[in-house]
Amino acid sequence: MKKEDIDRVVELLRDAYRQFKEPVVTLVAKDNDPYKVLVSTVLSLRTKDDVTHDASLRLFEKAPNIYALNRLTEEEIARLIYPVGFYKTKAKNLKKIAGIIIEQHKGKVPDSLDELLKLPNVGRKTANLVLAKGYNIPAICVDIHVHRISNRLGLVKTKNPEETEFALRKILPKKYWIEFNDLLVPFGQNLCKPVSPYCSKCPIYEFCDRIGVERSR
Repeated sequence: MKKEDIDRVVELLRDAYRQFKEPVVTLVAKDNDPYKVLVSTVLSLRTKDDVTHDASLRLFEKAPNIYALNRLTEEEIARLIYPVGFYKTKAKNLKKIAGIIIEQHKGKVPDSLDELLKLPNVGRKTANLVLAKGYNIPAICVDIHVHRISNRLGLVKTKNPEETEFALRKILPKKYWIEFNDLLVPFGQNLCKPVSPYCSKCPIYEFCDRIGVERSR
């Protein structure tokens, strides 16, 4: 894929996006609430979207803000978020996160990458998503789908999501940073699958270098 094709590819991905189910964090982010984006993203790690969605709703009903979350015990949080992956560990970390944000940030979820990365269980993917979807600050959230598809397209040549993030920062126009994850996650879940992607149905097939694709449908 050539750099000059980015505008057209994004346009085609936007059209394709309409047919897919929106990722749960995207749905949660429509409130533009950094707290909810942070919590739902933590819950989503190694967890299916439907499970994350239901767990997020249960937790937000009891804890609609950081102060309410802090008042819950680890056990209460764990019961509310079960059966998300590693729910006991996530409950422990969410409790810690709430305490840190209240004590060190006066109850406001940090709006800087460095401060977000200091929170328990918050990596670059989560931090960038909070900035992008919670604060509308240009940031590129790179998960497995963004990493895989960016490399498959030939847009980048990287070994891990962190390398992909920094490579995309150099190539991708800033106006696309926030929505890039939104566009590629459902695209990766439905068409551009890890093994045997649906190349016959792909709207951006003509722009793709198909790096690493051994068989397709």
